[in-house]
Amino acid sequence: MGREKRAAFRDESYWARPLPAFGDPQGRLIIVGLAPAAHGGNRTGRIFTGDRSGDWLFRALFNTGFANQPTSVHRDDGLELTDCLITAIVRCAPPANRPTTVEIKTCQRWLLPDLSTAPRVVVALGGMAFGQLKHVAPTLGWGPVRRKFGHGVEVKLEPGPWLLASYHPSQQNTVTGRLTEEMLEAIFLRARSLLA
Repeated sequence: MGREKRAAFRDESYWARPLPAFGDPQGRLIIVGLAPAAHGGNRTGRIFTGDRSGDWLFRALFNTGFANQPTSVHRDDGLELTDCLITAIVRCAPPANRPTTVEIKTCQRWLLPDLSTAPRVVVALGGMAFGQLKHVAPTLGWGPVRRKFGHGVEVKLEPGPWLLASYHPSQQNTVTGRLTEEMLEAIFLRARSLLA
């Protein structure tokens, strides 16, 4: 994925390998996304960094006190997360932004350790992340998830964390108005109240 560069980034070296989680490894809030964007995290080497989805996510995290700044442009831009870790169900940019079942299963070796740090709240960004969390919940010793994905769905996993669902801040959701900045921020305000 590092060979096909967007014209605006043709002089940059792409990260083009599995992305690590980003943030506080002991964060009580864990955000689970889908996969690195081909010209975002795959390029910059940090999840949700350098793309429009990240612009929305980090602005919401800043506005709710989980980030020290509202932007995420590159790995060395000074961004820090407080009490929050961001991970993904797939660690490499998948072709056509559609991870295969094999990729998702292979990447569990990174996802499961991220989730086994006893978070109090887990936010699933999008239906695929929510589905994967439903799948791995029993492996983590969390109660089963019996709800379907929908923006604003929340489930208390007994024992385990609260699971909150949000539409993914992808352009197909934000440009169409399916997800607004207020809707995304409300998810993290709810996470903040559950942590209090």
